[in-house]
Amino acid sequence: MEKVKVGEVFHYFPKPGVAAIRVTDATVQVGDTLLFQGPSTNFDQTVDSLEIDKAKVERATPGQSVGIKVRDRARPGDYVYKIVA
Repeated sequence: MEKVKVGEVFHYFPKPGVAAIRVTDATVQVGDTLLFQGPSTNFDQTVDSLEIDKAKVERATPGQSVGIKVRDRARPGDYVYKIVA
């Protein structure tokens, strides 16, 4: 399993279960499998939807901030990686 750094979580919204991610290194798009890792975070999931300023988008590129609905709690400072086959 190879992984490519996408960016970092800078905020987590507990009610809707959304992680706000600052995309810094690689493009992320719907269908990608992301790995969330930090001191107390370690889970992966497939991206079902991406939102930028409450508007659904298909992809996010470095320099953008994006919201992703997550199944587990993400914490500010967690690194986000894209799993590539």
